[in-house]
Amino acid sequence: MKSVVIHAEGEIRVEEQPIPHLHEDDEVLVRIHWSGLCGSDIPRVFHNGAHFYPITLGHEFSGIVEQCGNGIEDLQPGDAVACVPLLPCFKCPECQRSYFSLCKNYSFVGSRSDGGNAEFIVMKRANIFPLPKGMTLADGAFLEPITVGLHAFHLVNGCEGKNVVVIGAGTIGLLALQCAAALGARSVTAIDINQEKLDLALQLGATQAFNSKEKSAAEIRELMREMRFDQLVLETAGAPQTVELAIDIAGPRAQLALVGTLHNDLNLPSALFGQILRKEMSITGSWMNYSGPWPGEEWRTAARLLAEKKIKLEPLIAHVGEPESYAAAVKALGGKPMNGKIMLKLA
Repeated sequence: MKSVVIHAEGEIRVEEQPIPHLHEDDEVLVRIHWSGLCGSDIPRVFHNGAHFYPITLGHEFSGIVEQCGNGIEDLQPGDAVACVPLLPCFKCPECQRSYFSLCKNYSFVGSRSDGGNAEFIVMKRANIFPLPKGMTLADGAFLEPITVGLHAFHLVNGCEGKNVVVIGAGTIGLLALQCAAALGARSVTAIDINQEKLDLALQLGATQAFNSKEKSAAEIRELMREMRFDQLVLETAGAPQTVELAIDIAGPRAQLALVGTLHNDLNLPSALFGQILRKEMSITGSWMNYSGPWPGEEWRTAARLLAEKKIKLEPLIAHVGEPESYAAAVKALGGKPMNGKIMLKLA
């Protein structure tokens, strides 16, 4: 089978490897059709961020069941499925409370084990999410990134009736704002420094969009004055300055959900920290995308929204290619963030 393998920093090869075989009764062999590059994969490719090398990455993928272990009765060959990449231990105190994202004994497909950038993969049944009838495999490969924003909504008791503000109009942010609109948000505001992304946000359902490179926090706050109550701010960019912006623009008793991962230190000025107190803000950290019953309502909601055609995916895709083309597109990033999703087509 063809596999896209990372051998060292920036060294991407397309190789022929043997098709894996089932060894346990709870395993499933999947023929992969679609796999997406995640922003978290970029450090694994370019900045020695992988747990081991060589490694086959990929944790956002979909495919068709080829074979099931003897202990599996709810799947059969031909079923369309997507990957649920986290494999918690299901035994620790965190897992017993359905805090699966917080499990300390977990494995992860495409990070701690080889992933979906290959034609076939063997996974545990717990890592399999059956796709609703009629959903395309191309759509199914987006389930995992959609659930990232939905997990934040889950942690803050939903977004219905709230004035949602999404800071960062990358893939996660654009998926989250579409989910917010579909789930009954009163308004959805997008904020970014890239005008093309903001224009796309408006096309995808944002009520309004602001360029924080052109407008100050005070100006944005004033423009959102009528939407300052019942406010939920979602920070997806993962930069110190966008976290500071989120605090600065937030309204009274706003909820702030932090989704983006920081790669530089955040040093809050005392005046900005004081805003958290004076606004009586609620700040929630959001990590991964799971809840109970496993894998969580986030996954079932994402599947429903996709099946109902409430989320547009095509405008988010920058490149679709077979292994050689995909590898070239990833290598061309040179360690920089994606400007649109890069998709690997395997079948």
